[in-house]
Amino acid sequence: MKEPRFKSFNYAVGMFGTSIPINMFKTYAAIYYVDRLGLTTVQLSIILFVYTFIDAIDNPVYGFLSDRTRSRWGRRRPWLVIGTPLLILCFIAFYSTPAFLAGNTLFAYAMLFYILTGTLDSVINANYGALFPELFRTDASRAKTNAMRQAFQLVAMIISIALTPLVTGAIGYAWTAILYGLLGGGVILYMAFTSREVEIRDEEEKPKFWDSLKNLAANRKFWLAGFTNAFYSAAMSLVLASLPFFVKYTLQIPDGQSTILFASVLIIAIACVSVWAFWVRKYSLIPVWRAALATLAVAFIPLYFANSLVTAAVGSALVGFGFAGVITTMDLIGARIMDEDTRKHNLRREGIISNALGFMNRLNGLFTSLAFYLIFVIFGFESGLNPGTDPANASRFLLTVFPLVLMVISFGFSFLVNFGIDEAAPAIPAVE
Repeated sequence: MKEPRFKSFNYAVGMFGTSIPINMFKTYAAIYYVDRLGLTTVQLSIILFVYTFIDAIDNPVYGFLSDRTRSRWGRRRPWLVIGTPLLILCFIAFYSTPAFLAGNTLFAYAMLFYILTGTLDSVINANYGALFPELFRTDASRAKTNAMRQAFQLVAMIISIALTPLVTGAIGYAWTAILYGLLGGGVILYMAFTSREVEIRDEEEKPKFWDSLKNLAANRKFWLAGFTNAFYSAAMSLVLASLPFFVKYTLQIPDGQSTILFASVLIIAIACVSVWAFWVRKYSLIPVWRAALATLAVAFIPLYFANSLVTAAVGSALVGFGFAGVITTMDLIGARIMDEDTRKHNLRREGIISNALGFMNRLNGLFTSLAFYLIFVIFGFESGLNPGTDPANASRFLLTVFPLVLMVISFGFSFLVNFGIDEAAPAIPAVE
């Protein structure tokens, strides 16, 4: 049956929408609250730690409810349409902090809206991610669509990460959040209304919550791939959060020049996504996935020795090359796990598996929390008001040493994951 026109584009562009607000949220939360507003690194680490456990509870529930949803609009669309406006409102509130807040009230406000924004992001991304293996059934269509959506994600990251220091410098954090929120939310809704879900057959069984959790708990590949992704995600989350500190305290150059370093990562990544996708088609998924993880790990070594804008840009470009490889392959691993579960249990549980993988991904909060706590313990870096006696090496530790350790662990876990050769995706009704 002929594919609907623009099917890949309509789905892939959604990654642009989901990435715009959440990348600003995750990347600039630390520099905004710690360096500008006076939240301490210990308080930030507590927020990240608490949120990780809340996420552990809400992720399986969101996925389960999505899988069991039956409506004339499909399983995923209602969650996307209702969740998107709520996500945007909480995201805007997070960066529109009332001026009178300080101390414990600032801490409480930051925790409340960090948790609300994060949990609503889980709703959106779980339903968006669940559509991927459902709409695209072959490795070829998945590779094509995933390369496209990763390119959209990287363009969104250039806007919401690389350009944000310039935008916030011109209009402030609150108006930047409003701008990004409206742009991202509009694109998510476009994707939701134009991506046609596979219809649910009347005879299809609804997944049961405890059975699904039991099956997931017994799924070795889910855990191994999840931990691989969690350590990788923690490394990159820490890179994005710590780069502004590295620019300010280690390189000692204007904050706005962090745009150049972010761009070095993201532009190289955009250019290299197609290269990694070609290697997947030529050499198969698993070896290319492992090579990407190893490449990203090694890239942190030259970045450690960077001492100027130029050397830091070169090191960032190497990180971008490895980053492109991981984002090109990681979602294909997740789709294989969903295919295998459908084949084994004859149930379609993309939502709960996608959300569970998303939770594993969000375990990065534990590691980023630990990293910020360690720079307080080791270097005495408390906040922008009290950065300690050696903020330069504290920032270098955050950006290069801790992420390198995390990537080595991620690379090790990847060797425990394998799939059968030429496993076809299980058949489901095609979109008409």
